[in-house]
Amino acid sequence: MQNNDYSTINGFAEASFIERKSEFIGYIKHVETNDEAVDFINEIRAKHRKATHNVYAYILRDGSTSRYSDDGEPQGTAGVPVLDVLQKEGLTDVCCVVTRYFGGILLGGGGLVRAYSHSAKIAVEASERLIMCKCYPVNITVDYNLYGKISYILPEFETKIIDTIFSSDITVKVLVKSHLYETLKDKLTDTTNGNISIEQFDECFENFA
Repeated sequence: MQNNDYSTINGFAEASFIERKSEFIGYIKHVETNDEAVDFINEIRAKHRKATHNVYAYILRDGSTSRYSDDGEPQGTAGVPVLDVLQKEGLTDVCCVVTRYFGGILLGGGGLVRAYSHSAKIAVEASERLIMCKCYPVNITVDYNLYGKISYILPEFETKIIDTIFSSDITVKVLVKSHLYETLKDKLTDTTNGNISIEQFDECFENFA
């Protein structure tokens, strides 16, 4: 990925497992602000009012923010392992909450770290990963006799085709990664001898996973 690209998840996912009679439920959600993260944490807490612990960690691009809570578990055995999983997975704009229902058997410090790490890991694995890349939406318009040429070139530049409109001519709507745009533009112009219309729109982040 380029420097400005980032990895996150789409929507929401959950997964659970039992460890020595304790139930661990991992929840993960895409969030973009501190308020969204706090709302999600409170939502899970409200859903599991009788749970022994609702541990959380979240990472935001906004302000390069990361926070966590052990929620009553021994210091360093819960929130930090969850945060560590998110960091190792290279995720941002995500919040993970792990709910624990104590089963009566103590797990010890090492056991807690493994259990909370595993909960976060299986929640991540249950989610849909997104690779958000800085790109330009671009409309490429050509005559029908040049369509084959540009169709051959576009995959070379990792473009993402959004739509193709067949009218008096052909317009291909694509997303082009920002760092590849100028090179692609030059190649398309050269290949078509300038018989092409390339309309560039405002830069944005879109999923290229």
